[in-house]
Amino acid sequence: MDATQQTSGTPAAPLDVQVAGLGADAVDYLAAWDLQREVHAGVVAGERPGTVLVLEHPPVYTAGKRTDDHERPADPGGAQVIDVDRGGKITFHGPGQLVGYPIVRLPDHVKVVDYVRRVEEALIHTCTDLGVTTARVPGRSGVWLQADDRGPERKIAAIGIRVSRGVTMHGFAINCDVDMSWYDRFVPCGIADAGVTSLSRELDRDVTVHDVLPLVERHLRTYLAWTPYDATPDYEPRPEPGRAPRIEILTPASSA
Repeated sequence: MDATQQTSGTPAAPLDVQVAGLGADAVDYLAAWDLQREVHAGVVAGERPGTVLVLEHPPVYTAGKRTDDHERPADPGGAQVIDVDRGGKITFHGPGQLVGYPIVRLPDHVKVVDYVRRVEEALIHTCTDLGVTTARVPGRSGVWLQADDRGPERKIAAIGIRVSRGVTMHGFAINCDVDMSWYDRFVPCGIADAGVTSLSRELDRDVTVHDVLPLVERHLRTYLAWTPYDATPDYEPRPEPGRAPRIEILTPASSA
């Protein structure tokens, strides 16, 4: 049975969406990482509901476990470069980018890849609401625009997660009105044959994180309710450099 057709006999658990800091209150990456671990422990213990932390970060590059040395920025422009415990390669976070960290327990009928597809679906529908057509590219995580007269195939939202003790960490970042010059300093997600874009660039108008947040929240509540859904048709598959996904799954014996 397809993941989009599966359902559970129990009602979805409540989802707490918590704004951790936007704009002038942007959250340092390491502080947000500590907050993630605190929330994760509470969800694992059953002491708090599934939680989505939404925020902006000051400029920072985060390097997943598959990051190669040549993919790191030679000149990070004053931004930190931090090695993190998610799967995948290197990406950028900064002002004008809405970051979300869903920390949720996966139901038995929702496998890890199904979960990633649900987050992607929420972001695809967010883009649709704003007038930007996007979809998945099989073999590459995240949310993409097709090549057209505006540019090559390009990513508008990145996803990288970790699952420990059945509960997710890390998450997604969708480019709203981020300064795209930060992406010129490195190889985003290790993919050199495609571009990166933002909602503001695609729509030729300013689209802020405050514009995008209520849309993302609404769609996450829909798709993380774990009910059946019809997936958006994919674009043409393309291989991602390397073979491992931007996902790390820890067994109980190896989890922290």
